[in-house]
Amino acid sequence: MHRVTLIPGDGIGPDITTAARRVLDASGARIEWEVVEAGEKVIAAYGTPLPDHVLESIKRNRVALKGPLTTPIGKGFRSVNVTLRQELDLYACVRPARTLPGIKTRYENVDLIIVRENTEDLYAGIEHRVGKDAAESIKIITRAASERIARFAFELARREKRKKVTVVTKANIMKLSDGLFLECARKVAGDYPDIQFEEMLVDAMAMKLVQAPENYDVLVMPNLYGDILSDLAAGLVGGLGVAPGANVGDEMAVFEPVHGSAPKYAGMDKVNPLATILSGVMMLKHLGEFAAAERVMRGVTAVLAEGKTVTYDLGGSARTSEMATAIIEKMA
Repeated sequence: MHRVTLIPGDGIGPDITTAARRVLDASGARIEWEVVEAGEKVIAAYGTPLPDHVLESIKRNRVALKGPLTTPIGKGFRSVNVTLRQELDLYACVRPARTLPGIKTRYENVDLIIVRENTEDLYAGIEHRVGKDAAESIKIITRAASERIARFAFELARREKRKKVTVVTKANIMKLSDGLFLECARKVAGDYPDIQFEEMLVDAMAMKLVQAPENYDVLVMPNLYGDILSDLAAGLVGGLGVAPGANVGDEMAVFEPVHGSAPKYAGMDKVNPLATILSGVMMLKHLGEFAAAERVMRGVTAVLAEGKTVTYDLGGSARTSEMATAIIEKMA
């Protein structure tokens, strides 16, 4: 029995996490859910969008499935997602991008994984004003974090039977910071002679992903480049509605869709639950439930290929709950 923290989230979060929970419960994996609330809806009660008991639940269970959370703008609250990553040391953001049947895109045979370092780079949040007409942000790159994320990417490649890891930097310009990240990736690559290693500048990488994404397997990069290129990769396969994600550390992992909370659709049972369901598939693999993960993917691909019981963004008229039911039926 796996005990998993479930955070329904804000806006459309309850609809899509309910759909995902139904699908995962039908997969054959034995999961006991501990449901805790976070986000904008709990601020009045706790004075924060991320109460301590939510963090304690994740620390206790070590695995969580999370819906999208809203951080109020201009009210002094840190991003809930950034806080989770920092508090739980979820240093690796993992964003797969895979072509799915029945989803219209410009590309075929895309199947890549972007691994983004989650804890430093310009996203460390160290910035300040210089007088009233300038500002500075400090880009932090450390050897420890760079070697750690590079090794994570190579271990992921080996575990997933991938053939190549591409490190993405701008080391030709930022010779010290990105140069250190590249140096660390090169060093770690030497421990994995069975996996091809290549180096790419981030601007060239953006072009090549648009030209021939099928040529890439696992890509590892600092925080900012990973944030940008992972959304680009999602666009190659149909958008954020089909983009799963995970934030992973050595001790804990949080799985979540990467799209927002879309509050105007809250409670309407209307939106596409695939990103959350596919995040659940990633979670099942993390838990070692490979047969259950394959069962869910069989249901997802069958429903998409048939194209009848899909939500409005995929060209259908099914409700969120109806699409989940169809996936469960096709899993049998």
